[in-house]
Amino acid sequence: MKRLSLIAVAALAITGCTTAGPFVTNISSDGAGGMNVDKCSVQMNAFMGTVSNKDCTTQHVRMGQGAGAR
Repeated sequence: MKRLSLIAVAALAITGCTTAGPFVTNISSDGAGGMNVDKCSVQMNAFMGTVSNKDCTTQHVRMGQGAGAR
């Protein structure tokens, strides 16, 4: 009986939080012809009833004429 209770608590702890993503959360101009792209994962905590961002990153993308653009 004790083992079954321990397994049930462990299963609840594992399924309490779910994470999805990464998703693009913001795109902005850098003022010099490029873009800044912000990406975050979304975490839902079912026990607390909250949704929050986690593992956010920012990537700079240069825009301009490359070898193939004419």
